[in-house]
This record gives sequence, C-alpha cells and structure tokens, in this order.
Amino acid sequence: MGSLDANPAAFPAFNNSVVDGSFQPLNPDDVRAYLHKAVDFITEYYSNVESMPVLPDVKPGYLQDELTASPPAHSAPFDVTMKELRASVVPGMTHWASPNFFAFFPSTNSAAAIAGELIASAMNTVGFTWQAAPAATEMEVLALDWLAQLLRLPTSFMNRTGAGRGTGGGVILGTTSEAMLVTLVAARDAALRRSGSDGVSGITRLTVYAADQTHSTFFKACRLAGFDPANIRSIPTGADTDYGLDPAKLLEIMQADADAGLVPTYICATVGTTSSNAVDPVGAVADVAAMFNAWVHVDAAYAGSACICPEFRHHIDGVERVDSISMSPHKWLLTCLDCTCLWVRDAHRLSDSLETNPEYLKNDVTDSGEVTDLKDMQVGVGRRFRGLKLWMVMRTYGTAKLQEHIRSDVAMAKTFEGLVRADDRFEVVVPRNFALVCFRMRASGAMTEEVADEMNRVLMDRLNKSGKAYLAHTVVGNRFVLRFAVGSSLQEERHVRSAWELIKKTTAEIMEEPIMQ
Repeated sequence: MGSLDANPAAFPAFNNSVVDGSFQPLNPDDVRAYLHKAVDFITEYYSNVESMPVLPDVKPGYLQDELTASPPAHSAPFDVTMKELRASVVPGMTHWASPNFFAFFPSTNSAAAIAGELIASAMNTVGFTWQAAPAATEMEVLALDWLAQLLRLPTSFMNRTGAGRGTGGGVILGTTSEAMLVTLVAARDAALRRSGSDGVSGITRLTVYAADQTHSTFFKACRLAGFDPANIRSIPTGADTDYGLDPAKLLEIMQADADAGLVPTYICATVGTTSSNAVDPVGAVADVAAMFNAWVHVDAAYAGSACICPEFRHHIDGVERVDSISMSPHKWLLTCLDCTCLWVRDAHRLSDSLETNPEYLKNDVTDSGEVTDLKDMQVGVGRRFRGLKLWMVMRTYGTAKLQEHIRSDVAMAKTFEGLVRADDRFEVVVPRNFALVCFRMRASGAMTEEVADEMNRVLMDRLNKSGKAYLAHTVVGNRFVLRFAVGSSLQEERHVRSAWELIKKTTAEIMEEPIMQ
C-alpha cells in the first residue's frame, strides 16, 4: 500500500455517475468504487500518521492558493479529488490521530466507530421523531441506557427500567456546550416558574455558579440562555482544594445572593476540568444546591469515560442527587466526533422547555406518550443517527476492552508523571488525575517565576515546531504550565517515552542559552 502522497491510479475515461445522459449521484458502481478508495485512504492515513508532523507548516489562506478559488463548472474523475486531498488537504491538517499528539484531551476513534459513522451517513436518516426513524430513536435510547449502566448511574436517569419507561432519560448531542445550554434553559424556566415570574421578566434575578476552572463554554452558554452576565458567578479555586470547587465558598456566595433577593438557579460541577483535571465534589455540591432548589449539572465530558472503571467511579459519587450529567465518548471512549451523552433525572423538565409540535410532525406514537421525541431534548429539530456508532463501539469491544483502553492510558500517564518527578529540573504542578500531567520547568537558583514562565513557553513552542510532538499549555496558580494529555488511540508507551526524551533534549538546549544565564 502506497503512502498518502503517492500518485493515484490512472484516471477512468468516463464518469460512472452519468448513465444514459442522466446524473445519478448514488450510482451503485460509484458508491462501491469511491468508498473503496476512501477506505484505502483511511487505512493508509492511520498507517502513516505517526511519521507526519503533528502540527502543519502552513499559512492562513494556503488552501485557496493551492486549489481553485472558484467552484468547478464540470465534473472530474474521483481520483482527481483524491489526489488533491492527498496533496493539499493532508499537509494542512493538525493530526489529532497522531500518537505524538499530547496537546488537548484526546479525540479518540476506533474501527467500530468509523464503520458506524459511515453506515449512519449512508442511511442519512433525520430522526427528529420516533416515527421519522424508529430504529434510530430506539438505538439511541438503548446505547444511552447501556452506557448509563456502565457508569452505574441510578435508574432515575434511564430511558427504560425493569418496570418500563423511566422518568428520566438521555439524548446524544453534538458537544458539551449543547448539554450545558439545554439544561441551563430548563433550569431557567423552572426557576422562573418557582419564583412566580410573569414570563421571563424575572430573568435578571436568576444566578448561576461554577468554579473558575470550569470550561469557558459554560459562561458562553449562560449568555446564550439569557442570564445576565452580572449574575454569572465564577468561584475562585486554589491549591488547597486541588483547584476543585469549594462547597463552603459556594454556599457562602449562594446564600449572599439569596439574601439579596436573587434566585440561585444552576450550578455546573466539573469532573475533570480542562486546565488541570480538577474534580469538583459532586455530592457536596448537590447538598448545597438542595438548600436553594437549584439545578446541578455535572460536566464529565472527558473524565466521565474513566468512570466505567470501578476504581474511578467514586469521582461521580452523589450523582443520584444531581439533575443532569453529560460525558463525551468522542473524547476518550473510542467514538468519533460528535457524540456527547446527556442524561437528566426528569426528562419532562427538559422537553417542557424545548419541545416544538408543528402539525406536520404530529403522529399517534408521539401522542401516546410512550416515547419522548429526541427533537424535544435539544436546541434544533434535525438530528443525526449518532446512536449507531456508540452502540457499535460498546457491542464490538465490550466493557472489558473499553476498561482496558482507559487503564492503559492512565498507566502511560503515570509513567510520564514518574519521569517528570525524577528530573529535578521539572515539577508536577497539580496532582495527576486520570491521564493528564500538568508540569513545568521549575524556577531554580536566582531564576524568577517570570523567567521560568518564559522558559516554559519557549520549550512548548520548540517542541511543537519540531513536528515530533504537540503539547498545549494552561495557567494554574498564575504559572505557565504545560499539559501532557495521554490518550490518542494509536499511542503506546514508546511514544510517551520518546516525547520525554525530546522534552529533556530541548530543555538542555534552552538552559545553555544566554537567557538562562
């Protein structure tokens, strides 16, 4: 099998999609030929991605310069399209699939997920109601209930229980941002009703809460849901709680708001923050929220996947007392983008705020109340068949292999953490959780923290420009910190150790330079 930049096969003399003068975009011969070529490309890509620079060396606008700026008027052989894909698109990609990618939380994938995505795309169903795509709705319900069982969520979050249809339920969304937005809307409406507001006139009294380590998308979702930015509380965290939310501070701030006549409405607790993998205490946060009847949402986008392993499940202890929880199998559970799973304890609280019921979507099954149309648990109406790939991953690999995948990544992160701690030039900034190590070159001798920050920035830039590894940074406790996230689907321990050797070599070079003197 050739490399990705190899010349394609000889171009066919005619376009199979045109038969007897008519355009046939789903001509069976074309479908078979094109997909075979696409599968060959994918296989070649995974075989070669390790040797490609993780970050591309391209400039903004490069692709328009390489490809025509105007759309083609006439058809071309599919091989021409594939040739341009290899020659122009691939060199401009940041390769998240590379085993040398350590920058952000992983975007994992698997053969089963790719197959599920391909089949779902081919079927191209639009499952806004049960009737519009019965199997798609049923599959999503089944996959969500399976995953809920792996996470040992209480039956109150299940679509189906042993006694029949449950009071809770789930939906697969695109991203965590959407999960936050729809639950914020439901919590907003519940708080307005609870406070006796006439319509949305009382929205300026509603307050929401999260730790300062919470993903920035939360604060964006709050604005989209109509909350006054002045009423969005970002609660400071520190090393004393390993940058997790302090329930005592939360209670103090919520009580002050309530005393001022405001209405505490929603708390976002995170299990595995982006910057440092901090874990907010779910049970304690739920206890505080209960005093004010506020909605609690748990964002476990990344670390939720680890909770299928018994040794990590304690991180979501207390989940039975929250209102909603979301996690993203597209991050760490081998299910390609996009796939964020949201469960709520009371599905009606969500659908009451989000449902739409035009005449053309009315049908007997919906009217029976036996199903919740998934369009009523999301922002839009149209939706993709995401449940298929999630089900195919769980059905194909089973619980044991999925747990093995998580544990292998955590073991590699522990290995890297040990290498860092054994080198006195470096420090681990926060305790390692899951498969993320936050580390930096330490300030030594007469070096100030400001100089150390600059050295770490230089280290990251040189590592990334080398093309041999890609790391990202954050700021923790006012210090510039490198994030080393293990979890790419192709990663092995040798890649972790190779990255560490590159880090040591680059560090030694930097420390010899005049700026270090």
